[in-house]
Amino acid sequence: MKTRFILLHTSHAGNVGAAARAMKTMGFGDLVLVAPRWANVLRREETIQRASGALDVLENARIVATLDEALDGMSHLCATAMTPRDFGPPTRSPREHFELLLKSEQHALEEHVLDPDSAPTPTAEAGVAFLFGSERFGMANDDVYRCHVALSIPTNPTFGSLNLGAAIQVVAYEWRLALGGFAAADGAAAAAPATERADAAQVAGMLAHWERALVDIGFLDPAAPKKLMPRLNQLFNRAQLTPEEIHILRGVAKAMTGAAQAKR
Repeated sequence: MKTRFILLHTSHAGNVGAAARAMKTMGFGDLVLVAPRWANVLRREETIQRASGALDVLENARIVATLDEALDGMSHLCATAMTPRDFGPPTRSPREHFELLLKSEQHALEEHVLDPDSAPTPTAEAGVAFLFGSERFGMANDDVYRCHVALSIPTNPTFGSLNLGAAIQVVAYEWRLALGGFAAADGAAAAAPATERADAAQVAGMLAHWERALVDIGFLDPAAPKKLMPRLNQLFNRAQLTPEEIHILRGVAKAMTGAAQAKR
């Protein structure tokens, strides 16, 4: 779904950079600023520093004079507000609303496929906009009233103050999660080298070495071995030893034998 982040009357240049960084980490790149305090905010040093490399988002960002311009092409509008309004759109948490929105879009898409002439066009063809007010005053009531929902991030009831960049990060994360997220687990698995396991012959050779060493130090009585070696075999099988670990264990066995011979 087309996604746009809209910042209204932003007064701190650093927050614009933080917004770009938060968006890029979640895979979004459409940023529009409505009448920011600084006309050159996208090129200010503080903005660039806080973007931490998300320069493509800044380069593609647009500055417009009015909210109407920023909303061009958007059909589902999400305000962000800490305090619920007495009048206006419903207030929901991002996760709750995104679940409802995507279910509604899926239903609309299915109806559109079945009956393209009478069913409504799904919102996905237009886009979703997230609106964030100024750092000091938040969103004006009239701007909130234009939106379909007021998103309120669940925070500590006694201290709900969020920096603008942090608020954008939370909303961007929740929206990306609702859209399916990124395969973090798969990426981590791909980055980690495959672990080579010792084969049965290597384990058997190591166990034979340990058996001789345990006899040398007097821990194992060859006349009454009981089930010591089978139990050690099971223990090492559970450990799923690598060739490097087999080498270490053989070194331990060699040291045990050497220590026993030195005492004789």
